[in-house]
Amino acid sequence: MCGIVGYIGKGKALPILIDGLKRLQYRGYDSAGIAFQNGKGIEIYKTKGKIQDLQQILTYPLPHIRLGLGHTRWATHGAPSTQNAHPQSAGGVVVVHNGIIENYRELKSLLIAEGHEFSSDTDTEVIPQMISHHLKKGRSAIDAIKETAAALRGTYALGIICESHPDTLFAVKRGSPLVIALGEEEYFFASDIPALLPYTKKFIFLNDGHMCILKQSGLELKSLDSLKTLPVKDAVIEVDWTPSMAEKEGYDHFMLKEIYEQPKAVMDTLSEWIDDPPKLLDELGITDRIKHLRRLHIVGCGTSYHAGLVGRYIIEKFVRIPVTVDIASEYRYMDPIVTKGTLFITLTQSGETADTIAAQREAKEKGAPAFTICNVAGSTSTREADSVLYTRAGPEIGVASTKAFTAQLAALCLFGFALGIMKGRLTPVEIETLKSVLMDIPCLIRKALKTDAKMRKIAQTLVRAKGFLYLARGVNYPVALEGALKMKELSYVHAEGYPAGEMKHGPIALIEEGVPVVVLAPLDGLHEKILSNIEEVKARGGRVLAVTDSPAALTGKVDDLIVIPQAHPALSPFVNVVPLQLLAYHIAVTKGCNVDQPRNLAKSVTVE
Repeated sequence: MCGIVGYIGKGKALPILIDGLKRLQYRGYDSAGIAFQNGKGIEIYKTKGKIQDLQQILTYPLPHIRLGLGHTRWATHGAPSTQNAHPQSAGGVVVVHNGIIENYRELKSLLIAEGHEFSSDTDTEVIPQMISHHLKKGRSAIDAIKETAAALRGTYALGIICESHPDTLFAVKRGSPLVIALGEEEYFFASDIPALLPYTKKFIFLNDGHMCILKQSGLELKSLDSLKTLPVKDAVIEVDWTPSMAEKEGYDHFMLKEIYEQPKAVMDTLSEWIDDPPKLLDELGITDRIKHLRRLHIVGCGTSYHAGLVGRYIIEKFVRIPVTVDIASEYRYMDPIVTKGTLFITLTQSGETADTIAAQREAKEKGAPAFTICNVAGSTSTREADSVLYTRAGPEIGVASTKAFTAQLAALCLFGFALGIMKGRLTPVEIETLKSVLMDIPCLIRKALKTDAKMRKIAQTLVRAKGFLYLARGVNYPVALEGALKMKELSYVHAEGYPAGEMKHGPIALIEEGVPVVVLAPLDGLHEKILSNIEEVKARGGRVLAVTDSPAALTGKVDDLIVIPQAHPALSPFVNVVPLQLLAYHIAVTKGCNVDQPRNLAKSVTVE
């Protein structure tokens, strides 16, 4: 969840490192630091706070340095402080770390017994202490790093520099994401692609148990276990993202930009396969399994979990096979039963979410083929899955996910569409109709975005609300969950989503005068029932915000009426979610919250 940047090459390292750290701010952080070789030794600058606080303690003009490391820390072990900020150092070795060292107490005790003195409360400090310990025993830097890595238990992405090797950067990975980037006479590494998009499009996704040795003259990949040299050329992936995709481009926040990018994200995801959905299954290599397919099992975390719940409704409707959806962090510990004929599906924007990857590994060990829907080519989930369907959302910088949600819905629709065709569940007329309504979704999202001004006005009247209820039925119940999650993430206000039919089983006790209740009320087979739920809320003094494509039945009966375009009932989540995203965004902005980097949150949860 921390952010790591490293650079070596012909350019000026310090501006590149600072720029890279700024581009990784969305991962969440509470302190920042850099370290670099100055020709005489290693200089370290670090501080609690933001990157601008780090910039204030640097010496100007910045020296022309050609090698260095940068880090933004999201505290796990040890409170946010300057001494606990990274880089951590010992004996001429400097380390930046993303992950958690589970056995650090044991290792720390052994090192203290050997005479080592510690200056921080972090788990990370054991790493430079151990490397320096091995160096003092005469080991080479590579051997010292190898032996240290072998002793570590947990997850880590490491950037390392040593005073004894002033022209070399070392990068090591096990469990936490780390990408290597190739430029012209310069090389980089970082926790995520957006940090380096202005400099190159050529990346290597470092595998677990691998080390990369970077020099200005070139780079070398090695296995940590055997130190065997590995081929570089075949590992290079060229990404099609542009630097502008990771810029605000005139929007006040990345999140608002990404809300408005949803029509394109959905269209780009759909258009690749919509003309011939069965070809998708061929590409995924699962056509031969269709005849024996008996069950789908979907897992995800947070917003991806909610997308999976929507996917269940859609796939069961059009394919008529059972779909189970679990939270990934629970799946990995429930000793799940994986029956023959099960296809396991993970939903992940980053492809690096620790719990989702662990669930995928668990399912594979139990014999299920693993299929992932992911937004990042070359990420851990995509490398380990048996097949991959990419969402085409581009980089998502805002911590609170928006366009990734609707892109995942698009991917799930495509997959369900293809399955329905291959299993003979859809007639030719239904196939052509579904193609048409799916391709109309981006246009409907654009129309839903026209609620922006109204949601801003409504938000200004709700900034003092202490809590929100979100109610919906059927396929839109997960959208209620997603709307409540966005409110919690962005505005730090308690919010809960419920199936409207469950209201009388507890949540109705929370409704009193003025309590905001957001109700999704599309014109579908459950419309009359949701109207009854609205009457129950109003009878108890609740303030009803109704999102509907059928305003006639609600005019004069609710406090705020948000009209959206009508969509196919099974696909209404694409449009219903938009005003909920905008409501959470505008309330957070009005309250002065940090929309793109909400407190305590990180974009990719890469540690348990």
